[in-house]
Amino acid sequence: MNQNSMQTKQNSRSNIAYIPLHLYMKLLLKGIIPPVVTPLKNNDEIDEQGLRNLIEHLISGGVHGIFLLGTTGEAPNLSYKLRSTFITKACKLIDKRIPVLVGITDTSFEGSLKIAESAKNAGADALVIAPPYYVPITQNEMIEYLEDLVPKLPLPFIMYNMPSCTKLHMTIDTIRKAKDLGAIGIKDSSGDISYLYSLIEEFKGSPEFSIISGSELYIPETIIYGGHGAVAGGANIFPRLYVDLYEASLEKDLARIALLRQKLIQIGDKIFDVGKTPSKHIKSIKCALSVIGVCNDYVAHPFRKFNKAERKQIEKNLKGF
Repeated sequence: MNQNSMQTKQNSRSNIAYIPLHLYMKLLLKGIIPPVVTPLKNNDEIDEQGLRNLIEHLISGGVHGIFLLGTTGEAPNLSYKLRSTFITKACKLIDKRIPVLVGITDTSFEGSLKIAESAKNAGADALVIAPPYYVPITQNEMIEYLEDLVPKLPLPFIMYNMPSCTKLHMTIDTIRKAKDLGAIGIKDSSGDISYLYSLIEEFKGSPEFSIISGSELYIPETIIYGGHGAVAGGANIFPRLYVDLYEASLEKDLARIALLRQKLIQIGDKIFDVGKTPSKHIKSIKCALSVIGVCNDYVAHPFRKFNKAERKQIEKNLKGF
């Protein structure tokens, strides 16, 4: 009997009949886990040298994990083939030095499973699941979706609360049920700090369940209050800065926290706020990485990279860091 067919009975809280044993694998996620950009030459080709540079840039910066195919990674804009290629190449380059998370969120149930299988075959460590997007779903529909999806997953998974993109702000009860089904953590990108605190409070008796903030400025509050880390887009550019803030938060060094957080505010003002489109944070990160010589700044359709004036603004603003 292979590992995927081994099953154990559910606990009394869940309505699903069985939970695959592989979902109980121990993987404590913590620290700074950048949601990496996907370096591209064009809409069908990975910028392989850029990907190699990016991974070494991040690992040498001390990050604690890498998240592939998140929002910053433009996952919905990439073909299944390109996503699979990216996962394979990235995992090979990372080579088990730090944990790798892979986003599998898709409008297609089978599409999500296809990406999950690619992640397993490439040697990734965990999957990341957000609600299927486009047509809004209910909390109950999300739970039922997980009940169908989870038994088919080949790796442990964490939840991803991203209501601005998915149209569903998952309740604490929905996350509790996801945990009962085997989730090992949650990334919260709602921007709602009271919700983040509620998550930490709800699961404080389960230290193996990671509470990860997707809001960069909340890193100190997350860690000091009892959370585990952050998925921070700015860490693509300045990994050591974010690692330093995480470590200062662990030490509750308030003076250092204040100094480092001010730098994050400057990144928001001078990097993320360049441009006028809703996708500007992706474009700004890629542009900045291009300026410092890490990778190409091409963004997948339907996006377009920054124009010359916006790039010059990024170039100018980066000189202040």
